[in-house]
Amino acid sequence: MEVINTLGRRKTAVARVYVQRGNGEIIVNKRDYKEYFPTGILQSKVMQPLNLTNNAGQFDIKVNVDGGGMTGQAEAVRLAIARALVEMDPEVKSKLRAEGFITRDPRMVERKKFGRRKARRRFQFSKR
Repeated sequence: MEVINTLGRRKTAVARVYVQRGNGEIIVNKRDYKEYFPTGILQSKVMQPLNLTNNAGQFDIKVNVDGGGMTGQAEAVRLAIARALVEMDPEVKSKLRAEGFITRDPRMVERKKFGRRKARRRFQFSKR
C-alpha cells in the first residue's frame, strides 16, 4: 500500500498530508475533519479537490496542520490534497489547475516596520 506525502501552505499555516487508498476517512490532527473544521464552508474547501476529480470516498487522508487560522489551515490542506492527487494521477493536474487548487497563495502579513504604527501606517501627525 503506497502512501503519498505532500505539503501545503497558506499564510502561516502548514499542512502535511498522508494519502493512501481507503474508504474516504479524513483525519485532521487526530480528529475527524468535520469536527476539526466546524463550518460547512471550511469542510467543503477540504473536499474540493476530491470532489472535482471524483475521488471522494476512495482515499484515507491523515493531516497534520499547524499555524495560522482556520481558513488558512483549510486552504493549506486543500493545496496538499491537490498536490497528492497530482502525484498519484498526473492527468488531473489540468483540471485542478483550472480551479486554482495547485497554485500556492503567496499572500502573507507584511512585517511591522520600525518608526511606524503598523507595516505601512504612520503615526498621526500633529502640527502643534
